[in-house]
Amino acid sequence: MTGSQLWDDVDFYFSSHLSPDDEVLQAALRDSEAAGLPHVNVTAPQGKFLQLLAEIQDARHILEIGTLGGYSTIWLGRALPSDGRLISLEYDPKHAEVAVRNIARAGLEKVVEVRVGAALESLPQLADENPAPFDLVFIDADKVNNPDYVEWALKLTRTGSLIVLDNVVRGGQVVNSESYDDPSVRGTRAAIEMIAAHPRLTGTALQTVGSKGYDGFALARVLA
Repeated sequence: MTGSQLWDDVDFYFSSHLSPDDEVLQAALRDSEAAGLPHVNVTAPQGKFLQLLAEIQDARHILEIGTLGGYSTIWLGRALPSDGRLISLEYDPKHAEVAVRNIARAGLEKVVEVRVGAALESLPQLADENPAPFDLVFIDADKVNNPDYVEWALKLTRTGSLIVLDNVVRGGQVVNSESYDDPSVRGTRAAIEMIAAHPRLTGTALQTVGSKGYDGFALARVLA
């Protein structure tokens, strides 16, 4: 058995027992695929992990940067109370259209809002609204702008908030000096180094394997 097949099998075992996709989640994936969206959504175990993080945080306000088809949005939205709020920022109007339909099918349209446009334009507009601090921020968008997204997350959170940064391993290229010219690697390294050096953050990063291959995520907590 190859390593990747074994990773797939282990992912299936965990998800079938601990984070089974229901019809709403399966439909979200089907509709995303039918619309030609890239296959870069989180896996079911990762979605359940995000949901559990939000529940542990007792999150009432969540910010997601990068909606795609709304699969991770649904996992996160299910952790919110009925009067909670999740704002998800999506650059591509086509992706946002698919996500809005998927979110409505999940019955989350009253707590989830998808905003379309470049996140670095949407984030200042959001800040101008002076929203309640976000309890959790999930960053899963273009990696070149990861440092800016972390900086904005700091401006929009509170002491004790969590910031989750996805896809930080880059298939191991995050440590490969020959890949430093890759904007995604540069952006990811800059964000990791920002978390390490910032006086208001403490964090770590974990490598993962599974049906999405070899990758990982960073987790940071706002100290003040």
